[in-house]
Amino acid sequence: MENNNSNSSCSCFTDILCTIVKLQKQGQCLDSGLTTCDRPYLGVNSNSVVYNTRPVSFYTCANNTAWTMPYTLNGVSGTSSVFRCEAVEGCCCTCRVLALNPDPTTSALTPYVATDSFFTINLDCIGALRCLDDTYIACI
Repeated sequence: MENNNSNSSCSCFTDILCTIVKLQKQGQCLDSGLTTCDRPYLGVNSNSVVYNTRPVSFYTCANNTAWTMPYTLNGVSGTSSVFRCEAVEGCCCTCRVLALNPDPTTSALTPYVATDSFFTINLDCIGALRCLDDTYIACI
């Protein structure tokens, strides 16, 4: 069976993730009451910092478990199930692994930090997508 994007099971995820990537690149903040993954704005925190990331988590089709990836941050290795979508092409999504912010003085405002770990996922392997609260990630 031919797999074209218009009939592919990944097309709904592709559309949502393309919207997220576009919003992150634009850095726009528009007021809206929508709370869906593809809402047309990124939020602002209490210090008027415009968010630049809509973190996501992926869940597998097979058993609906969270997708995790390894990372190393400041010499410490770990795994995370929180990612920043960087690019989408067809059914492939390239993501950056986000780690929990290890700094307790800033973790309330910025719960995640960027790692240098990236991966590309086939969206046909994803059964569910969870969007987390918009946030600011430094050095993106």
